[in-house]
Amino acid sequence: MSQDSVRTNAVLESAGLDGWIVRLFDTIEEQNLRWLAALSYRCEQAFGEALVDLVPSYTTLLIVFDPLAVSPSQARTTLCEILMDLEPEEQTGQGQIHELPTWYDTSVGPELARVAKLSGEAVDDVIQLHSQQVYRVFALGFSPGFAFMGLVDPRLECARLDTPRRRVPPNSVALAGRQTAAYPVETPGGWNLLGRTSARLFDREREGFSLLRVGDQVRFVPVSREEFERDGGDTTPAEPMA
Repeated sequence: MSQDSVRTNAVLESAGLDGWIVRLFDTIEEQNLRWLAALSYRCEQAFGEALVDLVPSYTTLLIVFDPLAVSPSQARTTLCEILMDLEPEEQTGQGQIHELPTWYDTSVGPELARVAKLSGEAVDDVIQLHSQQVYRVFALGFSPGFAFMGLVDPRLECARLDTPRRRVPPNSVALAGRQTAAYPVETPGGWNLLGRTSARLFDREREGFSLLRVGDQVRFVPVSREEFERDGGDTTPAEPMA
């Protein structure tokens, strides 16, 4: 997509009295990060102390501002001015590189067989395809420290479960569509569970709490059950679907 096309096709959506969503793209691509990083930087400069928060996603940026310092219409005007001459960052930087030790097994990854069946691949091939990819963190959300990562090999693309689990154990490694993630805390969830990592994804004693940040790179490294347990991993089987 050309630079002019990105600017002219950008859409502003109201997010209440204190926020605007700038939608730059309709599809998930790694190059989106360069534009979203540039937009974030320009918003920090333009809004200054009136800026409350910036929340990037795969294709959008949510700008939250102080409505006592700037009105919604003023904020919209500022964003339109930014978009008129927005240029993508030359490079977003590689971010931190993380290798997450992961035990792939049907006891903690009960959808391994489902993904294999839908993809036409053997379970071992599913593990290889998932673990050989280096993923980019596109966004954080859903629950504290939950990192949306992509893009998964198209052969593994798989829809969410029709009925979400009531309980997904912490550190479960999962995929949905062409996204992958690891659940940092116990929550309900409908992604396909492939295994579990021993990495500490969310820690209140850590600066920023989350191990992963937007722009980071992640690779899931297969380990044996023995290695997983030695690293402090929890081998309790995942709850069967209701």
